[in-house]
Amino acid sequence: MASLEKPPVVTTNVKWRWPSVHPDGRKFVLISAVLAFIFVFFVWDELGFALIGLTIWVAAFFRDPIRSVPQGEGLVIAPADGLITLIQSVPPPRELSGPDGLGEAPMIRVSIFMSVFDVHINRSPIAGTIRQVVYISGKFLNADLDKASEDNERQHFLVEGADGTRIGFTQIAGLVARRIVPFVKPGDTVGRGQRVGLIRFGSRVDVYLPAGTTPRVALGQRTIAGETVIAKIGESETVTGIPQ
Repeated sequence: MASLEKPPVVTTNVKWRWPSVHPDGRKFVLISAVLAFIFVFFVWDELGFALIGLTIWVAAFFRDPIRSVPQGEGLVIAPADGLITLIQSVPPPRELSGPDGLGEAPMIRVSIFMSVFDVHINRSPIAGTIRQVVYISGKFLNADLDKASEDNERQHFLVEGADGTRIGFTQIAGLVARRIVPFVKPGDTVGRGQRVGLIRFGSRVDVYLPAGTTPRVALGQRTIAGETVIAKIGESETVTGIPQ
């Protein structure tokens, strides 16, 4: 078996700073903060202090940190923060199959499980044009289960690169998640690592790689959205980091 090439090293001059709260989450932070204020000063201070803790957690959940996105030929980066729980050869989702989608042949699916403590802003694995965005209503099973990719509420994306490469990725709601929020629509042009959506309160993201692509990640590995290289299509170039 051929040895796996090491992922490119990402260099960056971006200085660390406190991450901002995504606009979609600010209303939840505000509601929790107002309730905490009311309970601390007017109702029941013990519960109020608990609500202060909840406010901090909600703000952390919707944090939106800057990421240093690897630049290089054929790199596919992780769309989500989390833990890789599945790497399988499977048919593409039927909603993205066919000649205008990912075809019918089996593809490599890399599944990333996001806990409630992970960043939940999802990013595009490659640069290109969004060809499809398909929302499917469904159940709210444990997102870590294999059948969640077919039974749960989910949203599919198909992005096509300038060279014709097509990558599919799917946001899957979990036990706690009840809302999938897209930031893009068909026809939009996205950069590699650009924000494309979020899932509220725990979930999973599947990435569908073209047949013959060797993943550069392993089961149990943690990923960082917009930074971790999960695969390479073609030859790589010198890699540097840019803020997104």
